[in-house]
Amino acid sequence: MRKERTAHRWRLGLTMTAGVLVACGSFWLVQLLNRSGDAMQADAKANEPDYIIEHFSAVRMGKDGKPAYIVSGDKLVHRPVDDASDIEKPVVRNMGEGHPPMDIHATRGRVDENNTRVTLKDNVRVDREASGKSAAMVMTTQSMTVYPDEDRMETDQPVQVLQGGASMTAQGMRANNATREVHLKGRGSIVLPPKAQP
Repeated sequence: MRKERTAHRWRLGLTMTAGVLVACGSFWLVQLLNRSGDAMQADAKANEPDYIIEHFSAVRMGKDGKPAYIVSGDKLVHRPVDDASDIEKPVVRNMGEGHPPMDIHATRGRVDENNTRVTLKDNVRVDREASGKSAAMVMTTQSMTVYPDEDRMETDQPVQVLQGGASMTAQGMRANNATREVHLKGRGSIVLPPKAQP
């Protein structure tokens, strides 16, 4: 009789202990889910834009006090979480003294790294006006990174360059507008126009 009571008490004690552990585990799980839900909401709020500008134009001045370049677009959305701005239909216009003006158009863009880098995506087109002996140039690609303060740009996407009747293609490109240097990367081709007859 005593053995049966002891066994019964042990079973009852184990059942109650298991119940308490399950209850504590459930409480902990509910708290964890609530915390992660709150964190997700906080993250979502942190990623909300703090300002949106329609049909904007921003001018960056050079050290000489003159306009160096203009970034404009249909819409700019700034998010404070990474201090970056997304742009619809961006246009970057280089106005540096000593070189011909150059316009870069794209479908979308992103400005980051303390406003020193502009990443352009989809239907990127670069138009540089003719100047002196240099013919006008048109460059097209699907992605390009522009560093306006340094007057340079680069892409690892296929690129086509048309200039003065010549056509060039490559698998990537680095260009420095200040030094007028263009480095084409990977396999490509160059098609030159026929020489003019004397």
